[in-house]
Amino acid sequence: MSRMLVIETATAACSVALLENGAVIAARHEVVGRGHAERLVPMIAELPDGGRTDAILVDVGPGSFTGIRVGIAAARGLALGWQVPVHGYSSMSVVAAGALAHGVAGPLAVVLEGGHGEVFMQGFAASPLVSDDTLVSLRPEAAIAALEGRSAVGSGARRLLAIDSSLDVRDALPHAADVRLLPSDLTGLPPRPLYGRAPDAKLPA
Repeated sequence: MSRMLVIETATAACSVALLENGAVIAARHEVVGRGHAERLVPMIAELPDGGRTDAILVDVGPGSFTGIRVGIAAARGLALGWQVPVHGYSSMSVVAAGALAHGVAGPLAVVLEGGHGEVFMQGFAASPLVSDDTLVSLRPEAAIAALEGRSAVGSGARRLLAIDSSLDVRDALPHAADVRLLPSDLTGLPPRPLYGRAPDAKLPA
């Protein structure tokens, strides 16, 4: 048997899942806003065997700078303690996979909250799931123009709908359990942050 712990903290959701041979055997999912550091470890502890697995997958972003760091730090710490490998996946790809599995027709664009009034945006095609453009951070008006008729899904939906309520846009957050839907080539990212834009704080010159 092969078990994998999935950690998801890149957005307002705090989510963990235990996968065994590609199937979900346990999962926890809460919308916590900024409380990831307080909830993550207790959620993992609630999983069978305290979440102990043969490998760890963690969302590396884009999303909340703090949330991304919390998840990666926890994943690296557990991987060191358990002596298991840790890899990353993108919040964009797991939202796309979940949307397609729940009936959203592809191709689609994932649109997540990006901070400073912007949204992260990336297009995906289905069968097999693959990104068909690069990750960008855009003002909502520019994101709408870039949709080019595609449906959109993600936590940035409200920003687009505030401008044009007729858009085919659905709100969604990444869910750790949906990682089972990702092809293997989308679950091998290095476990380091994928911020999607420059950090707000800058080092002094």
